[in-house]
Amino acid sequence: MSTAVPSSRARAQLTLKEPPTSVGAKPGGTIAQLDLQFNPATLELRKTTEWRRTPSRMAGQSALPEFVGSGPRTLSLDVFLDATATHDNSVELAVEKLMKGCVPTPASLGRKKPASPWVRFEWGTARTTSFDGVLSSLSVTYTLFDVDGTPLRATCSLSIEEASVDPAGQNPTSGARTARSTHTVVAGDSLALLAWREYGDATAWRVIAEANDIDDPMALVPGAELVVPGLRDADAEEDQ
Repeated sequence: MSTAVPSSRARAQLTLKEPPTSVGAKPGGTIAQLDLQFNPATLELRKTTEWRRTPSRMAGQSALPEFVGSGPRTLSLDVFLDATATHDNSVELAVEKLMKGCVPTPASLGRKKPASPWVRFEWGTARTTSFDGVLSSLSVTYTLFDVDGTPLRATCSLSIEEASVDPAGQNPTSGARTARSTHTVVAGDSLALLAWREYGDATAWRVIAEANDIDDPMALVPGAELVVPGLRDADAEEDQ
C-alpha cells in the first residue's frame, strides 16, 4: 500500500530590488531577500478610489460624484521572527534587511536621485497580494531577549504601497504630461497618491515636494494649491 507524499508548503518571501532609474521602468537587481520563517496569519489588502462632488442646489439627495482616479494597493502584514532555537543574531539580521527598504540605495544616491528599494511580497501563486511597491511603514516590536540582550523574538508590522503598474506613456495621466499643472488638495490626499496619478509612479512624490517647498509630505492642507511639474520639467530640475 503506497502512501501519498504531501506537497511542500509554499513559503512567503519579501524581495528588495533596486528602484527604477526612470518613470515607468522596471525595478533593477535584487538587493536583499527575506524568506519568512512563518507564513503570515493574515494579510490586509486595501485599495482606494477618489471621487469629487461639486455641490448642487438642484440635487435632490447629493451631487453626482466625479471619478478622479484609482489609488495604489496597500498590503499590510506582520512578519514574525524567532531565534529561540538557535540563540543567534538572525532576528536582528532580518530586521536590518527590512530597514534597508526605508532608506535610499547607494546606487540611487550615486545617480543623485535618492530612492528607497522597491519591495515585493510573494507567496505561492497568490496574485492580488504580489506587486511591486515601496515600503511605506515599518515598526518592530522585540518581545524576547537572550541573557546578553540579543533579541530572540520580534514582530515586524509593515505596509507595502503599490508603485508603478503601467509603462511610461500608457497611463493617460503619466507619460503625456509635459507642462506644469496645479492640483487642489482634498481630504485624504498624499504626495505619493498624487505622484501615482500624475506620473504613474508613487515614488516620484519628491518631485512635487521640491516644486512646492514641502518639508513634511504628510502635512497637506485641504484646499491648498500644489504645483505639479510635467515630466520634462521634473527631469530638467533633477539634472541641474
